[in-house]
Amino acid sequence: MVEDSKVVYDLNDQVVTRAHELTKNRQKCVVLTFDDGPGRYLPQILDVLKNESVPAVFFWQTRLLHPKRPWKRVLEEGHIIGSHSCKHPDLRKMQYQQQYHEIFTSKKKLQDIIGEPIRYFRPPFGQYNADTLKVLEEVDMKAVMWSTASLDWELKAHPEQIVSNVVSHIEEGAIILLHELPQTLLALPDLIRQIRNEHYFFTLLP
Repeated sequence: MVEDSKVVYDLNDQVVTRAHELTKNRQKCVVLTFDDGPGRYLPQILDVLKNESVPAVFFWQTRLLHPKRPWKRVLEEGHIIGSHSCKHPDLRKMQYQQQYHEIFTSKKKLQDIIGEPIRYFRPPFGQYNADTLKVLEEVDMKAVMWSTASLDWELKAHPEQIVSNVVSHIEEGAIILLHELPQTLLALPDLIRQIRNEHYFFTLLP
């Protein structure tokens, strides 16, 4: 169910990673996630994360991944790479075999390039169905949604609102949705600072 604000998502599927799972052994933790990369602003985003000692999860469209992208740096600096499909389709509009091809191909390409298992998948647009979950089970991946959306894609002219959208909806175990966008890069240092001011710390997926 998606609230009218489009900021907070509440999922009930047991096979989907949700915010509360992060609080089993840790208190006051949140996860930063970035969708729709790897893109041109990735190096600068990594600079901010390194300077602030913050880990993050990057969900990548494999159509955008090529050897010049700094994927090695992402791993070396302690972040996680997950799949965001090949071409970002709405999976609900696809038949099972089409979904399987989209998800498996994305996972295989990522693994072939980075040489590590890909465990996590974020459905494009946050949309999925029973076939999606069945495919993910077959390819040994887990869907990861979010509990707090920054709406950064709508805020090119108002990056400060990105911070407000997140901080006003933050909670223990929050999985925060961001994108590799210039406005997100501008907002990121202040976002990290304000989250810490609320006495949260940053962690990775379980």
